[in-house]
Amino acid sequence: MAVSDSTTLQSGSPPGRPTLRERERELDIRSSLLDTDTDIGFKEAVRIVARASGYLRYFAGRFTIKVVMMWIASAVPLLILPWPVKMMIDHVVLGRPIEQAQDYPAFMWPIIEALYGSSALEILFWLALVGVSMMLLIGAYPGGRDQVVAALTEGKDVATSNEAAMHIGHSSLGALYGYVEFRLQTRLTQALNHTLRAELFSRIESLSMTQLEDQRIGDSIYRILYDTPQITEIFYEVIHTPLVSVTLYIAAAAVMLDAYPNSPEIIWMSLLFLPIWLSASSLFARTVRRRGQASRAAGSITTSTIEEGMDNVLAVQSLGGNQKEKQRFGDDSGESFRRFRAERLIWFIMFQCSELTRTIIEIGVFVYILTYVIEGQFSAGDYGALYAFWRGLRGPTSDVAWLWIRLQNNVAGVRRVFALMDLPPEADTGTTHLPPIHDGISMQDAGFVYPDGRRALADVTLEAKVGEIVAFVGPTGSGKTTLAYLIPRFHQVTEGEVRIDGYDVNDLTIDSMRDQITYVFQETQLLSDSIADNIRYGNPDAVMAEVERVAKTAGVHDFISSLPEGYETILGTSNSKLSVGQKQRISIARGLLRNSKVLILDEPTSSLDPETEEYLVQSLHEAAKDRVVIIIAHRLSTIAQAHKIIFLEEGKVKEQGSHDELLAREDGRYREFVELQTQAV
Repeated sequence: MAVSDSTTLQSGSPPGRPTLRERERELDIRSSLLDTDTDIGFKEAVRIVARASGYLRYFAGRFTIKVVMMWIASAVPLLILPWPVKMMIDHVVLGRPIEQAQDYPAFMWPIIEALYGSSALEILFWLALVGVSMMLLIGAYPGGRDQVVAALTEGKDVATSNEAAMHIGHSSLGALYGYVEFRLQTRLTQALNHTLRAELFSRIESLSMTQLEDQRIGDSIYRILYDTPQITEIFYEVIHTPLVSVTLYIAAAAVMLDAYPNSPEIIWMSLLFLPIWLSASSLFARTVRRRGQASRAAGSITTSTIEEGMDNVLAVQSLGGNQKEKQRFGDDSGESFRRFRAERLIWFIMFQCSELTRTIIEIGVFVYILTYVIEGQFSAGDYGALYAFWRGLRGPTSDVAWLWIRLQNNVAGVRRVFALMDLPPEADTGTTHLPPIHDGISMQDAGFVYPDGRRALADVTLEAKVGEIVAFVGPTGSGKTTLAYLIPRFHQVTEGEVRIDGYDVNDLTIDSMRDQITYVFQETQLLSDSIADNIRYGNPDAVMAEVERVAKTAGVHDFISSLPEGYETILGTSNSKLSVGQKQRISIARGLLRNSKVLILDEPTSSLDPETEEYLVQSLHEAAKDRVVIIIAHRLSTIAQAHKIIFLEEGKVKEQGSHDELLAREDGRYREFVELQTQAV
């Protein structure tokens, strides 16, 4: 019975139960809102394989050497090793004179003739000498061979098995030759995966903030770590199998027919694998792709659950959510293993079908050769040689027959990589380089609508000059942060315009613009590095005196100096050594050190005590002498000292002016806002 993906309700299922495809669709959505079109047709699968194969251009030299070495490593056991076995059986074990030798290929006859007149013991000596030499050079000997294979230990899940694939090395031979080939492949495999990982990581970082808001961090991590290694098999097999297997098959067939011209049946029986396995595997291809995608989606959901749980561990513990998180992780992890088992089941069925076919055909070959040996047309040595050739011919045909189906699981993983790489990066539509800012920022009738249709801003007109501190003020959800995002073009206006020194920000190159704009986010972003390196992250060439200067301005120098290791204190991943206010001040110091012409601070004083806040605001006045300082704030003590206040409500600028000017308006919205704060105090 053919195995296929059913998109209809299973028979006997309760009404309304989701179909298999609907459940897979739900996994896709939970995994990533940016990549939900995951069903891969034949043409797309071919395009993915072709695109993955394109990475050969980066490693053409090393790959060519690897293919040549792989061909030699496969050819030696097939073309050379059967003949010493035949000599051993016929002329040593059975004692037939070497002069009566027959059924050898042309390249063996000079060796046979050189042994004329040798006794069985002398032939054994030379065969032993050849065997020892071969063992030292290639790890192969008459009747056997050694192989070099290495990979990380795999777990029974997609993630660890794929992680192991990026370090794999292999050679069909051993000893010195096998070691060289193994090292070459290992280094090449790691270089390939590093290249693809770096490309994907760079592309994810270049996505716009709107796109990143729809992409789960755990899914991105999963794709970088566990989906990228899927290119490995495509990289090697798409060229190696058609080229090496076909040429190897032709060479083996030619050598066998040269020695046994009356036994073409061995060749025809080996070719039976092609139509049988190609037909059978075509029934499974789409199912393998779907199962592979579903398994990866479930795995990435588990990764996201881990990431979110650890990132919010304090909230989980404070709200008594440990048991709930344990259950959530258990459910997602269980789903991941169920999807992996479903994928493995398909491969198990295909493997059993192939093994049944192979066994039936192999029995036929065994009977064919043995019949001729019994009838005296073949010697016992011929049996060993012919059976070795049969296995050698079967290998290339099965490799070619199984190539497409073997790649389908890889296609599912590589598609997930290319899906993110193909997302449009943050649009850099500008071509104009922004010279050093000397005037300031202006907006005229600017508005912004999110992709889902929600309007955030409308008809915003304002100016912020160099030398000014401008405060964006308003109730929660009024659009303050979105307005600030328009300046460095984190969000692009949907109507109106934003200008810097008269240049439309849409016409400016992103690098030249953002090199002069520093944005200090409300959510503090610190790295697992020293405090000093965190502060100079945006200005890595800053000397220690400059680092200390901005730390003093931000009011955090005394605290840092009190630490045993001072500025060299390494922050942990959760920055648990610091309070929220200390983190915020380090982040502000980092923004000040960058010395950009536009400094945007999102709630910079929300976690500061009044004394530190006063000190910081005065320092910002000093910093604003040669730059634009924009503050998003709620605290009246911070707002009141700004040169200009932009008061927003429901995405519109209701009022703007100085603190005193806006308070003078009897029915003003800002005055009401201040009075509410005053009454609350």
